[in-house]
Amino acid sequence: MNGWKHFCTITRHKYLVMKHCFKVGLYWQGLVHDMSKYSWAEFSVGCKYYQGTRSPNNAEREIKGYSSAWLHHKGRNKHHYEYWIDYSLKKPGLAGMKMPKKYVAEMFCDRIAACRVYQKEKYTDASPWEYYQRSKDTKHTDAGRYMHADTAALLDWAADTALCWREEARRPEQVLALTTCSSAFTDARTVVLAAIWQEG
Repeated sequence: MNGWKHFCTITRHKYLVMKHCFKVGLYWQGLVHDMSKYSWAEFSVGCKYYQGTRSPNNAEREIKGYSSAWLHHKGRNKHHYEYWIDYSLKKPGLAGMKMPKKYVAEMFCDRIAACRVYQKEKYTDASPWEYYQRSKDTKHTDAGRYMHADTAALLDWAADTALCWREEARRPEQVLALTTCSSAFTDARTVVLAAIWQEG
């Protein structure tokens, strides 16, 4: 039974990401987003640790001390900043590389979809922003240390702009960036993604 529930969860998530990606012209990324979740290395873990309210990777990590599914996933999906961590040429140790903007846009789609799928009726337009803030603030993540500063700034801008756009508390610099978008983009998330994509 968990196998079917997990399949439905990841497929609904994939559909939502695809829908958002398609709106900004990221057709190939929308089609292939998270395909590795259907591989045995990830799917079997998802079935075993399925809960429906959060990623099964977290449950596996709590029991085993690491998540084999996540280690498999992050090395195959460019919309995760962890994919872009490499040895630094400027200082000892690891560092985050600057992500291409098209993958930052996909990451933004991914976070919106994940919040929608797991929070269900509790989802609000502030949910992705709150999720991102928690990921930066909690001591259990390395987003602040390993995400490239330019990538983090772009993701901050996207999250803040989406929230302000929806709440109609638009700052002048945000409106200026958003005016490059077609008036056909009426959804706040679509507008933000279009602005990111049109920046180049």
